[in-house]
Amino acid sequence: MSKVLDKINIPKDLKGLSKSELVQLCGEIRQQMLMRLSVTGGHVGSNLAVIEAVVALHYVFDSPVDQIIFDVSHQCYAHKLLTGRKEAYIDPEKYFSVSGFTNPAESEHDIFSIGHTSTAISLACGLAKGRDVKGETNNVIAVVGDGALSGGEAFEGLNHAAELGSNMIIIINDNDMSIAGNHGGLYQNLKLLRETKGKADCNFFQALGFDYFFVPDGNDVNAVVNALEKVKNTDHPVVVHMCTVKGKGYRFAEANRESWHYMGPFDMDTGKSLEDTVDAETYEALTAVYLADKMRKDPKVTAITAGTPKILGFGESLRQQFPKQFADVGIAEGHAVALASGIAKAGGKPVFGVSSSFLQRTYDQLSSDLALNHSPAVILVFFAGISYGSQTHMGIFDVSLVRNIPDIICLAPTCKEEYLSMLEWAIEQTEHPVIIRVPGIETVSRDVKLLPEYAYPARYEIVKYGTEVAILALGKFLELGERVRERLETEHGIRATLINPRYVSAVDETILRALPKDGHRLVVTLEDGVTDGGFGEKIAGFYGSSSVKVLNFGARKEFVDRVTVEEQYFRYHLTAEQINADILELYNSLNH
Repeated sequence: MSKVLDKINIPKDLKGLSKSELVQLCGEIRQQMLMRLSVTGGHVGSNLAVIEAVVALHYVFDSPVDQIIFDVSHQCYAHKLLTGRKEAYIDPEKYFSVSGFTNPAESEHDIFSIGHTSTAISLACGLAKGRDVKGETNNVIAVVGDGALSGGEAFEGLNHAAELGSNMIIIINDNDMSIAGNHGGLYQNLKLLRETKGKADCNFFQALGFDYFFVPDGNDVNAVVNALEKVKNTDHPVVVHMCTVKGKGYRFAEANRESWHYMGPFDMDTGKSLEDTVDAETYEALTAVYLADKMRKDPKVTAITAGTPKILGFGESLRQQFPKQFADVGIAEGHAVALASGIAKAGGKPVFGVSSSFLQRTYDQLSSDLALNHSPAVILVFFAGISYGSQTHMGIFDVSLVRNIPDIICLAPTCKEEYLSMLEWAIEQTEHPVIIRVPGIETVSRDVKLLPEYAYPARYEIVKYGTEVAILALGKFLELGERVRERLETEHGIRATLINPRYVSAVDETILRALPKDGHRLVVTLEDGVTDGGFGEKIAGFYGSSSVKVLNFGARKEFVDRVTVEEQYFRYHLTAEQINADILELYNSLNH
């Protein structure tokens, strides 16, 4: 039997397919997608779930005239395959030529670059409003997973979309899952709608004012086609609620939907990971052990996650041990911060774990709900720093985001001993909100001078004494600072002072004032984040009116998409060799 996929290069090629060919095409895409994912890794469960829906969307609508926006867009693989990027899914040599998210730089069929959740309805509202004011008539379709509905922006978008009064189609892809399980009252209604095949009187979407269509089997491509044909060219807002199976068609992904949300390379026959298993301890695992012990001893300690429980190391079994002390708020980081503030005000001890790239969704809550109210909540920021990945998930902006919010103490530990010391103090103190920038993935140990407490004023650690040059290496970049210092001494005879700043949000004025008195004329800062608005700027500002010269090293303020860490380090002059060369150039100029 000839492959239908061989005939499909652009969406228009779908138009003449028969019903049976649509079914065959979905099967071929699923098999091809699994072959690619087994090599590249990626978001497995969500993409397998929506193959039929994506095929139906491109069969019924006319992209890019009809505009399709995928919420989060981590379920866009079939969409990319059908919109001129098939080679990236069938040719192993081109597997890594496209990103895992929609990207307008790749195709006119990708309207937005999207990697965060709950945004598609609002973006679609904007497209619809822009279309209407221009007097155009194309369809605007937002594809939203049920997990994304827990985010506040999704509610705001739904609220506005319901009264647009023109073409607005929202596809609710309901697979009864977020990254982990869904949480929140809305999901009781989705459950009721699934059980009643959309006929329950209590209907959240109809209550808002949407026309509502239910598709009981969203993995039946022809059933989805029939539903979409009913709503195409609608003149009012509609919701198509379809039920799919996360991981559809791959038994391992269907059986363990949480683990297979995202998976690295794997063996297709066994489902076993092909990534090297590392026995090294991770900060996630360390945090889980520490928090679990703390929670057993103190019922006031509460762990909070915004849809990513494993970021704290809390797998399903551990979550079940603490039903009252663990809160998954759904993908709603802003709410999580406000919740933590409330728990702290009530006398609890909240610890919220969040990815650096998602922390940026919380600025207003950090400032107004948390800091302004002096709530002693703890926020652990994971995956911070320069990394390889999508431009939608960069971890280099957190320091510039939080460093100037009043009352927040932001700490950057260098090792696991310092991390646990800071975490213990942060949970037990009752005066300040505390943010701790978790230092990497795998734990490292060092002989560190721990403080009994970390309240202001800031107190830096002088790791090694020297003269003329001082290196302030923040967080996990202390190791880089050690290499820079060693090279300066062994190759150029310069014995630099090495300092662990500990604090992101404040400077140790005592030490900084003492450096020039001790003969230091050049101060170097190293940070694993953007220099614009970063830690180093605080140091440069402190010495602004003095004769001390300051060199700031860190990432450039830019969006970076799938560039290796090594290449970024070279680009930003963050190798020990480059840093030393820059130091020597300025050092020599000071001596002439």
